[in-house]
Amino acid sequence: MRLFPRFAPVLAALALLVALPCDAASHIRKTAPHARVPHEGPFGASCRTTVRGSHVTAYCHNPYPETDRVALHIECDRWWDIDSDSTPVDTGPAATVRLTGRCWKEIRSVWVSHQNQGT
Repeated sequence: MRLFPRFAPVLAALALLVALPCDAASHIRKTAPHARVPHEGPFGASCRTTVRGSHVTAYCHNPYPETDRVALHIECDRWWDIDSDSTPVDTGPAATVRLTGRCWKEIRSVWVSHQNQGT
């Protein structure tokens, strides 16, 4: 019977497909987990962003005792328009800060990043 030589490459390929994901999964399990910044209790200012045309305003209020360093990030829609990141601002306990920025034309997305400044 001459069927086996015809199907040998197909069987070898199937064996590799079945074996490779198992090997890749075992490799992923052996790697170290991502580093996380430990902090005690609740943390993080709550931020509200408003987009009006090409201008962005964000108000961040920190109700917690730890200082939160916040920064506004703006991604512009046009390829030639420069994306921007604001200077980080320390938001102390019970403080509210205002962050502003703009694009020349349309805005694609905005977000606020947080960094724990407490001990």
